[in-house]
Amino acid sequence: MNVIKSLATLSYDCRRTGFFTKNLYAALKIIQRGDMSPGQMRGAWAGELGQTQFMASSYLRFAVDFDGNGRRDLVRSRADVLASTANYLRGHGWKRGGAWGPGTHNHNVLRKWNKAGVYRKTIAKMASAIK
Repeated sequence: MNVIKSLATLSYDCRRTGFFTKNLYAALKIIQRGDMSPGQMRGAWAGELGQTQFMASSYLRFAVDFDGNGRRDLVRSRADVLASTANYLRGHGWKRGGAWGPGTHNHNVLRKWNKAGVYRKTIAKMASAIK
């Protein structure tokens, strides 16, 4: 979906106007600084961007250019996606080497990333398989 349109629409939703307006402005800043063009601003229905579903405000705060091409690209660059996701988790208190299953500190950090239980379970299962 078009992230700008989604965020603009949700900015008028009286339940979370401030949250979505903040992310609308952040999305425009992503375009302004040249990380993505308006046409590339495609994402989920609530404005999430990239493979690991960053809101635009988190994109601005945590996205890194790990592949060295001068842009933070959380859609097409695996290096940027993985490094940015690690940066996000670290920024929210991830404890390196710690457990990530339910009831752990790191599981609560995953909860800050995405409140959906199925999302956290998927991340934990993938992390276990990688380990």
